[in-house]
Amino acid sequence: MTLITFDERNQVFHLSNKTISYIIGLERAAYLSHLYFGKAIKRYHNSRKYPLIDRSFSPNPAGLPLKTRDFSLDVLPQEMPSHGHGDFRNPAVQIKQVNGSSITDFVYDSYEIIAGKPALKRLPATYVESDSEAETLVITLVDRLLDLTLKLSYTIFADRQVIARNSFLENKGQESVIIKKIASASLDLVSQDLELISLAGRHNKEREIERQTVQRGTRIIDSKRGSSSHQANPFIALVSSKTDEFTGTAIGLALVYSGNHEMLVERDQFEQTRVMAGINPFGFEWELAPSQSFQSPEALLVFSDQGLNGMSQAFHDVLQNRLARGKFRHADRPILINNWEATYFDFNTDKIKAIVDGAADLGIELFVLDDGWFGKREDDTSGLGDWFENTDKLSGGLAGISDYVHGKNMSFGLWFEPEMVNADSDLYRAHPDYALQIPNRSISTSRDQYVLDFSRKDVRETIIARMRHILDTVNIDYIKWDMNRSLTDVYSSTLDSANQGEVFHRYVLGLYEMLETLTTEYDHILWEGCSGGGGRFDPGFLYYMPQSWTSDNTDAVERLDIQYGTSLLYPISSMGSHVSVVPNHQTHRVTGLDIRGDVAMSGVFGYELNVQDMTIAEKVTVSEQVAFYKQHRQLLQYGKFHRLVSPFETSHAAWLFVNPDKSQAIAFYFRKFAESAGPLHTIKFAGLDPEKVYQVNGEASYGGDELMHVGIYLDPFMVGDYQSRKFVIDEVI
Repeated sequence: MTLITFDERNQVFHLSNKTISYIIGLERAAYLSHLYFGKAIKRYHNSRKYPLIDRSFSPNPAGLPLKTRDFSLDVLPQEMPSHGHGDFRNPAVQIKQVNGSSITDFVYDSYEIIAGKPALKRLPATYVESDSEAETLVITLVDRLLDLTLKLSYTIFADRQVIARNSFLENKGQESVIIKKIASASLDLVSQDLELISLAGRHNKEREIERQTVQRGTRIIDSKRGSSSHQANPFIALVSSKTDEFTGTAIGLALVYSGNHEMLVERDQFEQTRVMAGINPFGFEWELAPSQSFQSPEALLVFSDQGLNGMSQAFHDVLQNRLARGKFRHADRPILINNWEATYFDFNTDKIKAIVDGAADLGIELFVLDDGWFGKREDDTSGLGDWFENTDKLSGGLAGISDYVHGKNMSFGLWFEPEMVNADSDLYRAHPDYALQIPNRSISTSRDQYVLDFSRKDVRETIIARMRHILDTVNIDYIKWDMNRSLTDVYSSTLDSANQGEVFHRYVLGLYEMLETLTTEYDHILWEGCSGGGGRFDPGFLYYMPQSWTSDNTDAVERLDIQYGTSLLYPISSMGSHVSVVPNHQTHRVTGLDIRGDVAMSGVFGYELNVQDMTIAEKVTVSEQVAFYKQHRQLLQYGKFHRLVSPFETSHAAWLFVNPDKSQAIAFYFRKFAESAGPLHTIKFAGLDPEKVYQVNGEASYGGDELMHVGIYLDPFMVGDYQSRKFVIDEVI
């Protein structure tokens, strides 16, 4: 199957599969013009060639004949724009040269079409398992004065609604240059009414859906915190004003990166919209010496004409199947219990064994020992970096706990926070320079901890060695990798003053190197990311760890928003979700065990409490939840996910999971607040086969078309706030 063609006559590249087309034009044999990204077309006949119009005060690039005023980069929809030759919009690339200029002139040189998809060096990226799955177009641009080569890669998958892009810059000249900015992807969209969707948030309230009209000017969604952050996820979508969950068009853009990002949307004077994604240029400078190269992170572009659900399902598919890796990519994820909210730092061997005993009796499969097992760690002010067992707390050591857990036919997991160090630690006292810090300035603290300089190989090797000692001597099945602060005082003692703008990115590259080493070496372990819950929930981390804590917030009502927003981009198999005690530790809200269970099992299911403190009735409920999840685990973790009712728009929420052959589905409905004399509500399902007949909850039978278009009444006798219902929908054979 040919996925990429080049029309020599019209100078047009066409990337196309059964669902999408991406079209690039070559203007005046020099400049890449963005022509189209959307629903697949069979053939392109030059219908979108940009008209030649004299736009006053829009300059004309050098090399054109005098009095040629109808061609300007200031208006041309482009693929990789730079600044200085007449385009006054935000550039995708900026290079500072020895003479002080930041003006470049990247023009077309050549192209190559490659079967499959080349891997990115030192960076996470989507992949193929066979070259027949995709084709990659590599367009080479050159700045002949500087002797710089810029390679733009475009991968189209045969069976996925995704374009993967990246940029690769090589210095073939005789002088060093400084990269100030290099986008992973940029494209200019024609004049049209658009709305911008982003996932904003904060700690304990991550990935809230924000939607706003795209107006003239620039809107930037970014992080300067050293990580993808709770506040701004590396994702945006551009949609029509009428786009909803099921209808309308959407272009989604996600960056496969875990550090400082920039997602930029600019509407120009003629109502064209420029959208780009890449490393945040704020605080970024990268020296590129002769013969050296720089690889940008990967950006993923998705097009949907079936609303936001269609966009999300395309992202879920590629992230789950061609970004996540390893034996756990499609494996049944275990039901866990974590001791954090049950004990915090106050535990000993007996307390831990009691939690394990209670969990084992209820069928829970994995016990995770959280913070406090190492060094002199009695609170969060000491011990980080000292990754050796605290035998004062654990009389038999970690091996003793592990043996006990495994003796209960459960798996054993352990918490680490490898990127951080406390001032009160043996590691810091021995190596204070290991922490990021600015010469002659005091170090900022957060949670009484500093950030280790992972741009340094010696620091990374020290931490890896300490972790290996634990992993090689204790039988461990799961690791929770935590990160509980953002990066401040970003300065590395091993780099020259001219290279300090590289530290943020070098930190991320160092982190990725560690993750690649450890997750490959210990591939039998299920690794789960965590950064204050959801502070580094991004596609880059998914490449190394197939699931992450979605949020530190375990309140069922708040989790409706958090999980609904997260699902806009991320597959359910990536979302750790737990039942906690009430009153909830974040909101102090009291919710029933039923709604807590229903929300949590809409992700990778677990508990974060001491089951020994529960009543007999509560234990019965937990055992029923565990049994239900085990029975339907494949469907709930890997079924096609449909959002039905948004908690951002109403006091209700609903979503649905459907298996591949549409023979079974499970839907959840949630009501936040009761209403006096309120209306009766119906629920309409989605994703079913209209030709099939289904039984709902083992009772009445309905046609698939009836369930999707007519719907059924929700129980009008639901009593009180914070209610939920499950609908198990089975095909009648």
